Amino acid sequence: MAIAFKQETFRDDFSYRNSPENIRRFPFPFDRDEYMYSVNMEPHVKGQKGTVFESLIDVDEHYIAEMHDRALVLRDDPLRYQALPHMMTAQWDTLELLMEEQAAGYPEHFTLIRNGDRWRWINRPLGIDDTFTFGDTATLPYEPLEYITRQAQGDFCIVDQRDGNLWMDAGMVTTQADWSLDFDIGMNFMEWHGPVPLAHQAGVFDRALKFLLNLQQGKPTRRFNWTMTINPRLDTSPENYPKWGPDRATVTPENVGEKVHLRVELQSLWRLPRSNAILFVIRCYLMNMNELVTVPKWARRFPRVLRTLPPELIDYKGLTRYRQTTIDWLSKYDDGAPTSPGTFPD
Repeated sequence: MAIAFKQETFRDDFSYRNSPENIRRFPFPFDRDEYMYSVNMEPHVKGQKGTVFESLIDVDEHYIAEMHDRALVLRDDPLRYQALPHMMTAQWDTLELLMEEQAAGYPEHFTLIRNGDRWRWINRPLGIDDTFTFGDTATLPYEPLEYITRQAQGDFCIVDQRDGNLWMDAGMVTTQADWSLDFDIGMNFMEWHGPVPLAHQAGVFDRALKFLLNLQQGKPTRRFNWTMTINPRLDTSPENYPKWGPDRATVTPENVGEKVHLRVELQSLWRLPRSNAILFVIRCYLMNMNELVTVPKWARRFPRVLRTLPPELIDYKGLTRYRQTTIDWLSKYDDGAPTSPGTFPD
């Protein structure tokens, strides 16, 4: 079934909204009434229809608007895309993976036709119909990674595996939660996770690195991450902090429902076949509190999660200014009833 794509904005007038159908498929990340960092990895396999797991690379009603916003970010700051020279094979790996998954999951919108190394890629939502030679960068308008990630929702990092570690050596990052590709490029796994509180002491990243070094081709894995954002702004990068940082001081009891957004990342990791690098897909989803409370289970659970956060996490996630205001606003939707296990609506 064809997706009804929306015309909307993630800046200026912030017209982004979720349809009722998209609210139901939102990847709510909390399977219990409290939260603490963990590795929380599971196999990235297809799930039930009507969820973000229906296809392994998700496309939803916000696709065209997100691709337009990415183009605006890249126009103003081309360094949001970077790739070190030795990552070209991994770039082609990524192009192949994303084209295959989008064409398989959404054949009414994307088509990939292969005749040896001569490929034709049709992207109907964006009006693209290109023929190119796989492996020949001169036949594409951009490098392979930039070309395909200008057509895929989420951020994309490729990490190279060497010396018993993983290295951030390529990426397209325009929808990040307060971190910088330009700063992290060339860093190893422990270095770019350095600012995260509590998790290092708990050994979370040691276990995660060991797990990822053994990631197998054809067996991608996934996890959730989350934070909160004021206004439905995709680009909350350090480079643009003056644009979004002050928003945190604008939350009032009257505007919580509209302004405060749960920001969820569905992170999937894929071993790439030719390069042996790992593709790290960080797919961002946004939902404001007015939308969240339309699902009674989530309306009960989320304020309970916010109440139990350790101080270090509250500060790290930038929630200090508006967390209590949000809890107070949500409290009228929590009747004290037990919540059912798992993350899906009842």
